[in-house]
Amino acid sequence: MSLASVKQFFSQHAPDIDVVELEQSTATVALAADGHGVKPAQIAKTLALRVGDDVILIVTRGDARLDNKKYKARFGTKARMLDLDEVEAETGHPVGGVCPFGLAKPHNVYCDESLKAFDVVVPAAGATNAAVHISPSRIAELTGAEWIDVSAL
Repeated sequence: MSLASVKQFFSQHAPDIDVVELEQSTATVALAADGHGVKPAQIAKTLALRVGDDVILIVTRGDARLDNKKYKARFGTKARMLDLDEVEAETGHPVGGVCPFGLAKPHNVYCDESLKAFDVVVPAAGATNAAVHISPSRIAELTGAEWIDVSAL
């Protein structure tokens, strides 16, 4: 269902973007980069975190990690990733296929400034073997994301 919800999202909001399904798994940054022929940094990974009672999604480049000081300054709390079982319940997507598109529940989406280093990035598309090739600005536009700086390279 997750892949279907992402395909439906793009069908409705961006029919010019195709979901690419590969035979092999792209569930990690390294596998996704290899499968799509891009640098690991060009993989747009989506992190699911809890801020108080809310769940937020942060899309950042594949080789970045959260900078705890920047995160705390922005959100007023320590970064707390969702548990694996919570991720699918909140997003509708399996771990390794999490993306900000076709979500099971509405969540605030943030795009990290680190994505702007690339014209095209490759986020997952709701399955561990599916992705889209898209500009960072288009991710923000389609998801209503706010641009933030919370990563370290």
